[in-house]
This record gives sequence, C-alpha cells and structure tokens, in this order.
Amino acid sequence: MQGTIVEQGVELMLYGMGTVAMFLAVLVVATTLMSRIVVRYFPEPQSSASTAIQKLRARTHPADDPNLVAVISAAIHRHRTGRK
Repeated sequence: MQGTIVEQGVELMLYGMGTVAMFLAVLVVATTLMSRIVVRYFPEPQSSASTAIQKLRARTHPADDPNLVAVISAAIHRHRTGRK
C-alpha cells in the first residue's frame, strides 16, 4: 500500500511541476510577443528637449570647452596644495 501512495505522490508532483513549467514558458512567450507588438506599433515619441541635448552632446567635446578645462585644472591644483 505504501508503494502506491508514493507512486501517486511522484505522479502528482510531476504533473504539477510540468503544469507550472508550461505556464511559465507560455508567460515568457506572451510577454515577449506583447513587448514586440507595443514597440513596433506604438513607438515612444522623442521629446524636443532630449533631442536638443543629444545634438548638443554630439556637437561639443568636453576637452574643447575652455571653462571645463579651467575648472578641472583649478580643482586639481587645490587638491594638490591642500594635501601638503
């Protein structure tokens, strides 16, 4: 009698774990599909502020900015003189 109860328990465990694994696989596929549909048919519009910032970053290089170079140089000088 004990063998049949153990066999039934193992069978129930396998069915339960198989059901959960199948559900998770279907959930991953559905989420991926919905994500692709949303990105394809409802693209996120870019704001004009983010576009302007991207253009500004592309146009100027930090090493070309004399104010930035002066500020960094002053900070390095202050750090070195303060440690002595």
